[in-house]
Amino acid sequence: MIRKSLFTLILVATLAILVKPTNVLAQAMESIIPFKVGTFAINDVPTVGLVLQNDELIVDLAGANRAMELLPQYSAVNIPEDMLGLISQYEYGLKFRVYEVVNWLVAQDLLSGSDRRSFVHPVNSVDIMAPIQYPSKIMNAAVNFYTHACEGCNDDEQAARTRERQVNRGVPYLFLKPTRGAVIGDGDDIIMPYGRDRIEWEVEMAIVFGRTGKYISADRAYDHVFGYMVAMDISDRGGRPPGGFGSGSDWFVGKGHDTFAPQGPWIVPKEFYGDPMERLHQTLVIDGVTVQEARAGDMIHNIPELIEYASSLITVFPGDVMQSGTSGGTGAGRVERASGSGYLIDGETISANIEGIGTLTHTVRIETSVPDDLSGSQLPPVSSYRN
Repeated sequence: MIRKSLFTLILVATLAILVKPTNVLAQAMESIIPFKVGTFAINDVPTVGLVLQNDELIVDLAGANRAMELLPQYSAVNIPEDMLGLISQYEYGLKFRVYEVVNWLVAQDLLSGSDRRSFVHPVNSVDIMAPIQYPSKIMNAAVNFYTHACEGCNDDEQAARTRERQVNRGVPYLFLKPTRGAVIGDGDDIIMPYGRDRIEWEVEMAIVFGRTGKYISADRAYDHVFGYMVAMDISDRGGRPPGGFGSGSDWFVGKGHDTFAPQGPWIVPKEFYGDPMERLHQTLVIDGVTVQEARAGDMIHNIPELIEYASSLITVFPGDVMQSGTSGGTGAGRVERASGSGYLIDGETISANIEGIGTLTHTVRIETSVPDDLSGSQLPPVSSYRN
């Protein structure tokens, strides 16, 4: 009886091999069209989505994957529920499944016309959230563009300062910025805290890490990158009030308020962007006036050097973010705007763009009051201690 059962099992297995379907596909090793990835509220549910067709369509990645898996030639692969999960698994094989989904959507013409499926949405029908909810850390490069290091300088002064910094660059200066609370997505309001009326802007490229690393050499830096997004480093230049420990500059006051870390609108995987040190072109516009514009050649420390420096201090993990700094157009180098203000004012629209990635657009709103039961230990209005 045992011998008969064993013979039957071997026979069934052999027949299964012989009649194996010929339409089972090898996993895609490349995507036939580029895509971006982001987090979107679809029917009030945070959803990881693909951005396709010139940023006009959002595809619910998990929904498309489920539909594709109904076909026998596609094996079952779990799609992570959030962006941190996608980033963590992307370089460990998941990207090939995403390529497979994209290729299937294109091959079956599911992105247009009457065949558009329920998991495909026009971008204007969804809420664009910050792509990563939330990075474990945001590392920001301070004063990393030559034009930002000499705000308000004339051409001769700028050239002299640039030559000086090129000879003596030193090492980068990085600071940490809060994540949850500070990070906001496209379309969310930037809130000027109560009484803090010296709020400035900085457009920056955000590098998203895809692999864990410590002591990452500049030569290996891009191996640890997942992709790139647009970011702003909103800054409070009001400083600390006099008295107590320290005075003047305070990085937590200057960088740490709620809504001061806009990111997005989505992430471009590195394979679809290229070398940012060759391609980067970032601009910032306030109510139609371009106040910042720069290319990577203005950087003091390039992106691989920033990665090497950052990872020599602390281990970077998938989903961590590093911002590469901003250019001239802030501080003494501000471009005059119609408002006549050197700082942001209530109601202005601020847009940051990086060519090949996208645009973040926000409205500036002022916080008009604070609770009346505070003891007085709160950060006071700038006008109470500065002219």
